[in-house]
Formats: sequence, C-alpha cells, structure tokens
Amino acid sequence: MKNLLFALLLLLGATCAAAQGFIRTDGTRFVRDGQTYRFVGANFWYGSVLGSRGQGGDRERLARELDAMKALGIDNLRILAGADAGSKNVVSVRPYLQSEPGVLCDTLLEGLDYLLCEMRKRDMVAVIYLTNAWDWSGGLGFYLRAAGYGDSPDASGEGWKDYCAYAADFFRSEQAKNLYYDHVRRIVSRTNSLTGRPYADDPAIMAWQLCNEPRPFADDTKQAFAAWVDSTARLIKSLDRNHLVSTGSEGLYGCAVDERLTERIHALQSVDYLTCHIWPVNWGWSSAGNLSRALPNVFVKAGEYLALHERMARRLDKPLVAEEFGYPRDRNSFAVGTSTDSRDGFYTFMTQKLLASHADGGPLAGLNFWGWAGSGRPTAERWAEGADFLCDPPHEPQGWYSVYDTDASTLDILRRTAEALGRANINP
Repeated sequence: MKNLLFALLLLLGATCAAAQGFIRTDGTRFVRDGQTYRFVGANFWYGSVLGSRGQGGDRERLARELDAMKALGIDNLRILAGADAGSKNVVSVRPYLQSEPGVLCDTLLEGLDYLLCEMRKRDMVAVIYLTNAWDWSGGLGFYLRAAGYGDSPDASGEGWKDYCAYAADFFRSEQAKNLYYDHVRRIVSRTNSLTGRPYADDPAIMAWQLCNEPRPFADDTKQAFAAWVDSTARLIKSLDRNHLVSTGSEGLYGCAVDERLTERIHALQSVDYLTCHIWPVNWGWSSAGNLSRALPNVFVKAGEYLALHERMARRLDKPLVAEEFGYPRDRNSFAVGTSTDSRDGFYTFMTQKLLASHADGGPLAGLNFWGWAGSGRPTAERWAEGADFLCDPPHEPQGWYSVYDTDASTLDILRRTAEALGRANINP
C-alpha cells in the first residue's frame, strides 16, 4: 500500500513538472536555466486560500486567474503563505492558517500545496512571504499577542502611532521572535502533500520573504530589526539552499527613511536581492482628488525613489525588484468599469523603467503590481467573510488598487511589457 501511495505521489508530481529550474542571481540579474530572467509579475496574496477545499476555496476560480495572468505574460506571483489570527480591533483576513502558535490549518496548507502545483504546471513562480508587518493578516501582532502584549491597536487614523509603538515591541521580544522562527521552520521545511516534493526542492518557488513590509517601527529598534533580518535570512538558508531570500521591505520608507539601514539589511550575505515598494497616494505624492494632475510629480518622486535603490543595487551587485506599486482608478472609484487613465499613466511609467533597465542591463529586474483581482468583484466597500477576495486588504476599500479582468487598457500595458521583455530568448 505504501509503495502504491508513493507511486501515485510521483505520478502527480510529474503532472506538475515544468521544464524550468531554480532562479539564481548573477550580479544584478536573475538567471534561470542559463538565461536572464526579468519579469512582469503580480501580487496575488490570497492564491493559497483559493487553492483550498475549505472556507474561501475556489479551485475553478484559481485556474481562471492563473490562466488569465499567464496569457498576459505575468508569471511571477507574490503570495502570502497564510493569514494568522487577527486582532479583535481590526478587520482581518479569514480563514486563518495559524489560529494559535504552531496550530496550522491542514486545509489551507493543502491549498498552498495545490497553488504551487498549479503554478508549476504553468511555468509560474511564487515569492512567498511568511508573515506581515500589518495586522490585516495577523502578522507581527499575532506573535506579540501570544507573547503577552495583547491585541494590536487599530492602525487607522489617530491609532497609527499606537500601532507603531506596539509593533516595535516585536523586535524587543525574544518570545515573539522565537514563535515566528518556529513558524518559518514549519513552512520552509514543509513537504507538499500532493506531490511528495519538499518545498525546498520545488522550482515553482522563486524566493522566500521574511515579511510583508517589515519595519523597525521605532528609532531605538533599528539595531534589533537589522539583527532579526540577518537571523531570519540565515535560518531560511539553513533550511533551504535552493531558493532565494529577500526581505519584503518597502526600501527606504520601510527603514525609517534611513539609507544606511536600507543598504545594511540588503547587503547581508543571506539576502539575495533588494526590494522596494512605491505608493504615491499613500505617501502623499498624489491625492484621491488630484490623481491625474499629480502624475508629473508622481513620476519625479517615483523616478528618484527607484534611482536611489538602483544605485544601492549596483553597489551591492544584486538585483532589485519593485514588488509593490499601485494607483487608484479614476475619481478614486472602486467600481468595476471605472476608467483607469491615471493608473495606466503610472503603470506605463513603471513598465518603461523596467524596459529601460532591460535594455541597458540595469539592476531593476522585475515588477509586481498591486494587485490582481481578476474575476473577483466587490460587494461592499469593506471586505466581509464570504465576499470575493480581491488584492485590496480587508480593511481597505475593495477595488481601490485591484486590477480586474475587464481593465482592458491596464492589461494591455502589462501584456505589451511582457512581450517586449521577450525573456525566454534573452542570452546571458
């Protein structure tokens, strides 16, 4: 019986097989099977939930979304390993992968297994972040609550400073960090239940990320923050020698606007490439009522932000990925069918930066826009259990930054960029 089960696992593993190998770095470029790998990708954090057979699962929709993205040339997906139980003070994702420290939902773990198998069939790769700095998926607050710090406060409005003060304690708490390290070990060391293949041996994974948008959250935790990045990256490398490791950082804005700290955490030997995020409205470069008129200023600010990180990447001789960027649809509307002229302007700017880097061998090696909603549709401004998952986190307006499968002009920009890269035919 055991031999029959093993044979079935091998057979299923073969059906998930792809011709591609592991992605490596060579100086400021990614390399796969001897060829430069430069990509247009998407944020798709909820992919493993769709892959499950339980609450929120929808494997038919998952297949549609993966097929739609692959047809556009989008083959690099940034996903969340799974949500942790959230604070009672915030709107957070359900279902939970981790309800209590070390108590994981088998259904959602199988959803992650299934997602990776389906991605591998399509020669797509995943960048998997292991927790979140923000409480919309539990994140650092989950570990702090387990260590006795109570529920995270609501970070909206006047609560922002309270949340930062709370989250900074993660880097002061050895208990919270050790609970997080235990979770890292469980996920990175996992064997896919559908294929019998250890995650460490799966080319469908491009990289592990320590966290989504990790920050020190206080000036006096910068040293502890850098030490945590170092220890976590080294831990992942000790468990998995095949995959890349990255921080998930916003870059300069995720390091207290401290360029030395930004470079320090990305210079670590166990960190393989740099990341940055760009959020013009959230960062005050634009506003909901000034989306079109603000674009010239947005282009200047975003260009300066990218250039700073490109200079850093050249100094460190590592690739750079702008792995989050977004812009609202016109009139700051969330509705399907609203025009996307302003967003398209920003997306065009970002993709032109990628193509310019492609042409001159620069360090900007990939983009992951935020984010893919595809066939998902909002039913209310805020997410509630049972509603479609979009890429907008549950506490934010649903449809704000998401790209629908009907956003034809935006999709055309992405498709034409992927075609222009022609990554399958790039010689090293």
